[in-house]
Amino acid sequence: MKLLEGKVALITGGARGIGKALAIRFALEGAHVAVSDLKYDEVMQATEAELAAFGVKAKGYASNAASLDESEKLAEEVIKEFGRIDILVNNAGITRDNLLMRMTEQDWDVVIAVNLKSAFNLTKAVQRIMLKQKSGSIINMSSVVGVNGNAGQSNYSASKAGMIGFTKSIAQELGSRNVRCNAIAPGFIETEMTHKLSDEVRQQWIGTIPLRRSGKPEDVADVAVFLASDLSAYVTGQVISVCGGMSM
Repeated sequence: MKLLEGKVALITGGARGIGKALAIRFALEGAHVAVSDLKYDEVMQATEAELAAFGVKAKGYASNAASLDESEKLAEEVIKEFGRIDILVNNAGITRDNLLMRMTEQDWDVVIAVNLKSAFNLTKAVQRIMLKQKSGSIINMSSVVGVNGNAGQSNYSASKAGMIGFTKSIAQELGSRNVRCNAIAPGFIETEMTHKLSDEVRQQWIGTIPLRRSGKPEDVADVAVFLASDLSAYVTGQVISVCGGMSM
């Protein structure tokens, strides 16, 4: 039997990058998958079709995770379509990097809203469903930058560090009803975001990694499957770094 057979997963920011890798890995393990992103465009349609090819139900939604109203509407639509939500992955995230002296208030606010407030929005929208089911796994996507900090990323680091505190608090609130909440802290993972960096910067990052290589979205997806499945039935409130040893 597949690890996620018959479960329903909702993944924000799931049309591309790490979110898409998680969606594909979940589908391979038998989960029905709902993915959301800001737009229902060609990329979303392609992801939706790719997931459906695994023989599971898959549907993409246009939804702004930074909006509580849209998050609640999304949860309602997923329940209407799939009947339940067993797994929530709060993966939506952006960067607006700059040194603090040059960072604008807007750069700060939008990163906190998309990266951190979105986790509040979706968790709040989905928790009543999971509490009623008396089961569920919530996975929050933090970052090694949220653990260690990084110059030029104070907004991003703050949002991802906040995700860790949020994770530990929700684990304590919902644990008695068999709803688990954990976080993953990826390191330098090859995505569209990292591909925009120069080769020099990329090599500098890789030089700080004990394994001396960057990670792949699939590395994160493998850990997410563990946290989403019954293999981690006694794991909650934890932060698992997937970073090649950057954070020790």
